[in-house]
Amino acid sequence: MIDNNKYELVVGLEVHAQLMTNSKLFCSDNTDFGASPNTQVSPVSLAHPGTLPVLNKAAIDLAVKLGIALHCDIEHYNYFARKNYFYPDLPKGYQISQHTAPICKNGYVKIQTQLGSNQIQLNRIHIEEDAGKSIHDLDENYTCIDLNRAGVPLVEIVTEPVIHSSEEAFSFLTELRKTLRWLEVCDGNMEEGSMRCDANISIRIKGDKKLGKRVEVKNLNSIRNVKRAIDIEFERLIKITEDNKEIIQETRSYDADKNITFSLRSKEDAEDYRYFPEPDLPPFVIDETYISQIKASLPELPESLVLKFQEKYHLSEYDSMSVCNEKQDVAYFEKLVEQTSHYKAVANWMLGPLKYYCNENNISLNEFPLAINQICELIDLVETKQVSFSNASGKVLSHLLNNPDSKPKEVAKSLGLIQENNEGLLLLWVEEVISAMPEKVKEYKSGKKGLIGMFAGEVKKKSKGAADMQQVNQLLTQKLNS
Repeated sequence: MIDNNKYELVVGLEVHAQLMTNSKLFCSDNTDFGASPNTQVSPVSLAHPGTLPVLNKAAIDLAVKLGIALHCDIEHYNYFARKNYFYPDLPKGYQISQHTAPICKNGYVKIQTQLGSNQIQLNRIHIEEDAGKSIHDLDENYTCIDLNRAGVPLVEIVTEPVIHSSEEAFSFLTELRKTLRWLEVCDGNMEEGSMRCDANISIRIKGDKKLGKRVEVKNLNSIRNVKRAIDIEFERLIKITEDNKEIIQETRSYDADKNITFSLRSKEDAEDYRYFPEPDLPPFVIDETYISQIKASLPELPESLVLKFQEKYHLSEYDSMSVCNEKQDVAYFEKLVEQTSHYKAVANWMLGPLKYYCNENNISLNEFPLAINQICELIDLVETKQVSFSNASGKVLSHLLNNPDSKPKEVAKSLGLIQENNEGLLLLWVEEVISAMPEKVKEYKSGKKGLIGMFAGEVKKKSKGAADMQQVNQLLTQKLNS
């Protein structure tokens, strides 16, 4: 029996994020996803003799923007290096990257797990170019090479080995992707390869400070798969250790269909890449004026917006975090609260029926087919107790979606859903129901409190569904307990 409690999991993540530039890092080739193979290439990205790289400044802007948002120290003196290795899809036989001078150092990403909040410390963020892509399943005899990605600008975000559970890794990647999208640095589409993750995984006896021998699981293409791969490796490494076998430092891959990891090759060390400064690119200097300009251009970030929404709109932490999960959701919320002061209700509708409809129809809130004023009128009908939430979010909303030019109150009237909340009339109905059912009243008073639902149902029938049931339940409770 494997004793998981004896060992501590230690994980460091390396995340490659494609920068949202219109052209590649060192030439003007297009970077659009999905183009036909080898159509977004040029003599520079194909490494023809005599071609020289020219740095894309937009990539620097995006990297610095991300570094500031993640609380990093920005490196003032920067240069690129050649990372030498041979793959068929690497045209030059080396990759232009940053080694000893990453553009961003330190920093952290704040996460939330079941154990509370934590800060995952970063080691660095550096800029590099992507390689091409080897495709092994198009021809039974040959590997096909697509060089459209060759030279695409990336940032690599490297954490310290401070992650101790797959849940922390999941939360880190979720928060990081949110930030990348919020800043429009990267679209975060892991299924398209614009965000990829490698996990460096090791174990050690709890209380030990020395890092164990690590394995790297490469090119994980979803946040859920990162979590699964970490859990698998944790169990595998413990079993190897418990069987008194040696852990091999290696690179592994994850098979999502079989939910297993498998060995690819022994792990290269940094010295195997023979780094040296890139001779064809001059160093570049980032000064404080430039950093201040980038900082001033940053949008308000989710972390501060969550606190702001709690204070300004009196939302719970959960509601505030949920509303601030996407940049466009924040904008949508702010449009709604310009026209209604029922802030909590706005959050409930956004996170409930509106989001449900959007998910079912694969659209964003910005594409929701009703106008802002229609949604606000619908919310106000519920909050002023003219229509119940269930009727408003069900029948009225459904009718409006099929008839988007209609007005919510007119729809509610036409469907007979306007609630009666005249206390005198409600009390009359309640008393009539109680008087008509003396035996049930005795049962209620003897302890069968669940019968209140039956009494409420009778009042609802008597009112033909028009009674404000919240008020009815209050009146029933008062009368039956008196």
